[in-house]
This record gives sequence, structure tokens and C-alpha cells, in this order.
Amino acid sequence: MSKYDVVVIGSGPAGYVAAIRAAQLGLKTACVEKNRNKADKVALGGTCLNVGCIPSKALLDSSYKYHEAKDAFDVHGISTGKVSIDVPEMIKRKDAIVDQLTGGVGGLFKANGVTTIEGYGKVLAGKKVEVTAEDGSTSTLEAENIIIAAGSVPVEIPPAPIDQEVIVDSTGALEFQSVPKRLGVIGAGVIGLELGSVWARLGSEVVVLEALDSFLPAMDQQIAKEAAKVFKKQGLDIRLGARVTDTEISRKKVKVSYTLNDEEKDETFDKLIVCVGRRPLSNGLLAADSGVNLDERGFIFVNDHCETDAPGIYAVGDIVRGPMLAHKGSEEGVMVAERIAGHKVSMNYDCIPSIIYTHPEIAMVGATEEQLKADGVPYKSGSFPFVASGRALAANDTTGMVKVLAHEETDRILGCHIIGPSAADLVQQIVIAMEFGSSAEDIALTVFGHPTLSEAVHEAALAVDGRAIHMPNRKKRK
Repeated sequence: MSKYDVVVIGSGPAGYVAAIRAAQLGLKTACVEKNRNKADKVALGGTCLNVGCIPSKALLDSSYKYHEAKDAFDVHGISTGKVSIDVPEMIKRKDAIVDQLTGGVGGLFKANGVTTIEGYGKVLAGKKVEVTAEDGSTSTLEAENIIIAAGSVPVEIPPAPIDQEVIVDSTGALEFQSVPKRLGVIGAGVIGLELGSVWARLGSEVVVLEALDSFLPAMDQQIAKEAAKVFKKQGLDIRLGARVTDTEISRKKVKVSYTLNDEEKDETFDKLIVCVGRRPLSNGLLAADSGVNLDERGFIFVNDHCETDAPGIYAVGDIVRGPMLAHKGSEEGVMVAERIAGHKVSMNYDCIPSIIYTHPEIAMVGATEEQLKADGVPYKSGSFPFVASGRALAANDTTGMVKVLAHEETDRILGCHIIGPSAADLVQQIVIAMEFGSSAEDIALTVFGHPTLSEAVHEAALAVDGRAIHMPNRKKRK
């Protein structure tokens, strides 16, 4: 029986980061991974690197460059002639990026002394992990500490069974070899909007069917309303309150039946993407006597430090409570490794950014205006449109705004919401500010380079107290 200080189950962003940090802290560490890639080799990196964050961003960037060359270069005086897209070549590039990054995780494991063990890991009693290899053989690892980072998988719905040919999940949507003439998307969440955007830019007629009656309900609604207008202008036909009841495949097309405003409707598509969320991959992961408990939704129950009910066993990432975000899982992995090594480390769950990588990007951190109203928190807000940004105008990328929320009495920043160019990077400035307990005035008094997109963050912070320079202020200047 092999013995380790730490055994990590899963090599996604939560697992591989936990394993590397544990090894850096001098702990003998192994990481168990069951997934395999197209070359039938162990696929390190989890959903994010293999079939999630990274490949989807590769397609988003490729499709946006195509859109720019086809529809947006002329404003710069650039003539391209007829522009075409080679979809198989685009997919090939995406696969190459995935191979490079997953191979990079393997290189980092070797550099840090992490042992990779191929197979399916199962937590047994007594802090043991049973590993079932591809050929069905089993072995057992003994560990002082176990970190469960098994991740999540797409949710399937009975009315639309996945065949990965005509009806696909988010993984299958990354493998299309041609542009569907008509594309249906079930779910107007992050994944649905991103994948819908990719294929809409490349020429698909995209219809998004969302069961909820509100659009992006977790987002600040001022930003969500702006996003809805932008996506409509881009050609995404988003139908709220549309509940899919049945699908029927015939001649490589799919007829989707759904209800909308109490009416029965149907649409026929060349491809249908089902992206209605993800669920924790906890089935078969725990022996009955492992001491680790699940909640009613299949998530592993943990405390604020990701400790399970079994001493010495931790769980991080998508398989525990909180947002299913790669960066959240990674930082949980670091926290757990540090705590195993005896360091008193905690994680600030109030400062986790969320991002939608459409164009324009949408990003947020902290509370929304609706949450503050519901909680009775006195607040003030300031916003600044990118159309007033010199740098955005120079780049011909002026859609959207920055919105900053601060406490009415203390001026402490409570949230930031952005739709616009480089929103994912701009919001990080406020994440750092919030981590240090900054006020809106702290941002307002900071010198920002000119001309930059970051000046929009500066101006929004100034606008909180009616002090914006490059736009008229609604409030009386103080």
C-alpha cells in the first residue's frame, strides 16, 4: 500500500493547484485522475482545461476575430475582401491549446514532485483511497490527508437526451466541424451565452430557450438589461419563460417542443446544445463508511475551511457549496494545502469575481444593487459609459459601462459590475480594492494611466459622489 501525506482526487483547477501547493510545502503528494484525452492518455486539468474554460475561450476568440475581419475592419480603413472560416482548422487550434496546457500541468507535477496516478478514486474509511485503473484492476493508497476535487458534469434533462451528434452538451458544442445553419440552445446562463455567441458570429441562426422568466437573475439588473439589448442586436434570439417539453430527431435535425406564454410551440434545429447547469460528480466517490457526508443536492458538506465531517479529509471546487468557478476552486485548493501544512489561512468568499466571456464581456464582484436593497443596506452608486472613454473609442469598442456600489455611510466598496471591453480584467482592480477594504474615494484618489480602459473604473468611482470629470454628474458635486 502506497503512503502519502496528501492524496488529491481530481486534477482540475482545484485539484492540481492543491497538489502543487501541497508538494511545494514539503508534503509527499499524489493526484488521482480518471479522465483520458483523444490520444487515450491521462487528461490532467479537469473540465476547465479540457472541455470548459480554455477551449471555449479559444473558440470565442477565434470567432470574434472572424467577426471583426468580416464586419468591423472597414471602420479602421482596412479592406479584407471576402472572409471565410475554416471550422475544422479552428477546432484543431483549440485542441492544440488544450494539449499544450494539459501537458503543462503534467510538467508542473514533475517539477514539484507530484505523483500522477491514473484511475478512478474512491474514498474509503480510515483515510484510504481505492484507485480503479482503466483495465479494472484496483490498488489502495493510504494518506494522512485526502483532498477531494472530483468536479462536476453537465446536467441532463429528460426532454432532451444527449447523443453528442445532434443534441449535445457543452463538451459536444466544442467539437462541431461545420457551422450549423440553425442552432438551438437550452439555457441562457454563462455557458449558453458563450457557446451561442461563438456560433452566431460564425453565421448560425441562434435561438436560446430559457425556462426562467428573468435574464441573468444573479447579475445586477442594470447590467443584465444592457446585456439583453446587446445580445439581441448581435442576433441572439433569447426567449425567456420557454420550457422545453420534448425533442425528436429526424434526418439529422431535431424538433424541439416547448411552452411559451401557455402556448405550445416547436422549432427545428440542425444542432441543439443543452446547457442548463452542472451537478457535482459525487456518485460512487465515497464508501458508505468513509465519514464524508453529502447534502440533498449531492454536494459534499464542508465548513468554511473546506473540511468535511471526516477528520483529515477535505473537499474543494465544484463538488462543494458556492459558485462553480475555476478560480474559486483553485484558491480553496491553496487554502487547504496551507492548512494541512499547519498555516492559519482562510479564504474571503465575498471577493470572488464572476465573468461571462461574451463580447462585450460581463464581470461582477460583490453585491448587486438588488441585493443591497433587499438587505436594507444604505448604498450609493456611480457609473461611467465606455462611449465616453477615449481608449474605447480609439479601439471602436464602446458598448457598456462600469458601475460601482459603495456604502452610503462608510463609503466602503460593496460591489462592481461591468459590461464592456476587457471587463474580466477591469473588475479585478475592484476585487483587489475590496480585499483591502477600500472605499470608493480610495479609487477616486488613485492615479490611473491615460488613455486606458481602466479610467472607466476611476470615473465610476468618482461618480459615486458626483465627481466624475468626463461626463455630466447626476448628483451634486461634493
